[in-house]
Formats: sequence, structure tokens, C-alpha cells
Amino acid sequence: MKNQITTIAFDADDTLWENEQYFRQAEDKFSKLFEHLIAEDVTKQLFDIEMKNLKMYGYGIKGFMLGMIETLAKLSGDKVDTALISKIFEIGHELLNKPIILLDGIEKTLQHLYGKYRLVMATKGDLLDQERKLEKSGLAKYFHHIEIMSDKQPANYRKLIQHLDCKPENFLMVGNSRKSDILPVLAINAFAVEVPYHTTWIHEMHEEEIVHPNFISVESIDQVIPLL
Repeated sequence: MKNQITTIAFDADDTLWENEQYFRQAEDKFSKLFEHLIAEDVTKQLFDIEMKNLKMYGYGIKGFMLGMIETLAKLSGDKVDTALISKIFEIGHELLNKPIILLDGIEKTLQHLYGKYRLVMATKGDLLDQERKLEKSGLAKYFHHIEIMSDKQPANYRKLIQHLDCKPENFLMVGNSRKSDILPVLAINAFAVEVPYHTTWIHEMHEEEIVHPNFISVESIDQVIPLL
């Protein structure tokens, strides 16, 4: 990888800043609205509905809120308590107003790489929410390009590197999700570095071992620097 990379893309949520733990906290609050049901059953219903609606709503807080409302309707039958809908909006608004907490070492790493490589933020999710988080983070100044994707499949990465006028062998993706940040990038013969995060959404889990010459896993973001 040394002397080959010209463009480095970083995932945002749980790579640049804290995110997934906030959704897990929101799920806990949502499940507690159903005192007569087991929390795990409520969470599973919510996840199934999120997956069903993913192609319509995409990723992000708004789709999560709509999923909670639909789950409420399904579990409540014809006796939906409108007060609970208000509580769901409260949960969603709390998510939208969570502080942006940078992960350890991220700004130091970006400062070191800035000017030496073309840096890109490549993430998926709701456009307005991701733009808001980027602005609050104070990291926008380091990035040459911001790409907020509807999904992270090989075709999405091909489109990105084509837009950047970059070849796969000169492109490195850094992220925490094997499913979204690593495997699709390896599929187009680019490079990928995994920086695991302590909490992973079930939809993003991939526990099988990855064996690929373009793949490296590190314990912290600043370990990317000596790789280059």
C-alpha cells in the first residue's frame, strides 16, 4: 500500500465520531414504552421493520423514527396511544441533538494526512443529518470531497472513485464496518483498513475472517499513519 495511495476516504459514523451507541440507547427507551412486552421482542420487531423499509427510507434517524412508529402500530393493534407517538418523536429529536464526540486520535490523524493525500469523507445516511454532524464536528476543513451515499455497494464505490478520477489501486477506504466499508472496497480491488468500533448494528455485522492482500485491520485510527 505504501507509495500507491493518493486518495483516502473515511467513513463517518463510528469512524470519525460516536454514533451507534446513541441508537442503542434510543432502542432501549423505545422498548420501555411497551411494559407488557419483552424488550428483546420489541427490538426484533423494530429491526425487522427497519429492514423491510430500508429501500424506501434509507439509512438514518428519520427512517429509524418511522420504523418506531410503524412498530408501535403493529404491536398496539387498533389501540395506539397518541401519547406514545409523541414519546417516539422525543426519542428521535434527542438523537438529532446528540453531541458530536470525535473518536480518539481522529483529528491528529487527519492533521497528519492533510496536504499529503486527497482526503474524502464517504458515508451513508440522511443527507441533512450527516451534513449537520460534519459541521458540528469541525472536521470539514480536512476533506477535499464529501460523499453521502444512499448505500455502500461496489457500484457506489466505483462511482465515487470515477468521480474523483482515481484508480482503485490508488484508493484507500478507512472504516469500522466490514459490510459497508471493507468488503465492497475489496471487491473493486481497492485498499481497505478496518478500525473496529465497540458497538456494531446487527445489519452491519460480518464475523467471517477476511483474507485479502488489500485488507488490514488496526486497533486505532492513528495506526493508519505508519501503514502509509
